[in-house]
Amino acid sequence: MIRTERLPSGLALATERMGEARSVCIGFWVGTGSRDEDPDQAGASHFLEHLLFKGTDERSPSAIAEAVDEVGGDFNAFTTKEYTSFYIRLLAEHLPLGLDILSDIMWRPALRASDLDAERQVILDEILMHADEPSDEASEQSSAALFPDHPLGREVLGSEESVTAMTADRIRDFFDRHYRPGNMVAAVAGHLDHDEVTEGLEARFGGTGGGSVPERSAPDDRVEPVRVTRRSTEQTHLVLSARSVDRRDPRRYALAVLNHVLGGGLSSRLFQEIRERRGLAYSVWSERVAYHDAGVVSVGLGTAPEHVAEVLDIATTELAALGAEGITERELAIAKGNLRAETLLACEDSGARMSRIGAGLLLHGEILTVDEVLSRVETLTVDEIHAAARDLASAPRTLSVVGPFDASDFDARSLQLG
Repeated sequence: MIRTERLPSGLALATERMGEARSVCIGFWVGTGSRDEDPDQAGASHFLEHLLFKGTDERSPSAIAEAVDEVGGDFNAFTTKEYTSFYIRLLAEHLPLGLDILSDIMWRPALRASDLDAERQVILDEILMHADEPSDEASEQSSAALFPDHPLGREVLGSEESVTAMTADRIRDFFDRHYRPGNMVAAVAGHLDHDEVTEGLEARFGGTGGGSVPERSAPDDRVEPVRVTRRSTEQTHLVLSARSVDRRDPRRYALAVLNHVLGGGLSSRLFQEIRERRGLAYSVWSERVAYHDAGVVSVGLGTAPEHVAEVLDIATTELAALGAEGITERELAIAKGNLRAETLLACEDSGARMSRIGAGLLLHGEILTVDEVLSRVETLTVDEIHAAARDLASAPRTLSVVGPFDASDFDARSLQLG
């Protein structure tokens, strides 16, 4: 059973009781990510993700780690372009401890200058680690090309320059502005009592009231057709991306099916053609990402330099074929079955359920039941998928390349880019 309410503190709460579970997962979702940062604060959301784990004036980082370890809990966080999430999963009997720790770090973080200096180097090393991974660099470069001069094109981690220049005052100002109950959702799933969670959160609230979701400006239609980083790598890493619909667009369900047919599964067209039939790549994938006011469908792979032209021809040909002909009834049935199983299997885990209700309430302002989601997928027709495929095939496109090439090696017109 899912219950939602707005607490007296202003915090939105969603809970889902799982009667047979032995665990509980508690999450705080902040409606701010890297796209909401001013240029001189680039990377602040991710920086805060690190700093909140440095504890409070009453709880040291080691005390928090020991308390979580002692009960076998899982305590972590992640930052995206539009939100940041902090969560702890533990046995249901330790719910009060989870509420204690999360409430402490969310409402009363120390944010010490000394911690900022220590964590700065960790984040700079993280930036270097991503730069050392060509597939990560290709994906980040793709975002920058697809959303040029827009915050959606920025790296979540920030840049070496912005992280180096980050000050304690900037971090504190960012926290005070965004980490307020009007811009946050608490989500709890597992073996729980809703009223107990409500009372526990309110008793532990120690933040400043108010707050609201950030104001955002949508990206314009410009894209950078080709962006290449020349590196002496054994494989060339490619990401072919196209603009798509935002997260509130009803066509997102058709795109979920289309993504599975394109490269999202073992039976997908690109996986079967590129890997299974021709053996041109070990890994090939596609994914769909939906933002507040924009969306992306991407195809990615790593292949030997001599095979780049061939795999690009396969990918662009498949996109054109989907736009011209759509998908088959058999492909639709496979995709529906896969999405149904993926959704239902996730429901067996308290962490996945917490994420579903937390993201639903934060990003959509509502939480659809699993049956409602499955119904929307099940009623899709091949004609609806074909319409989504036509839109995707004609959408502005970019190609990101990391490998032993130059931009002049790629003909944007022949690849229908930009």
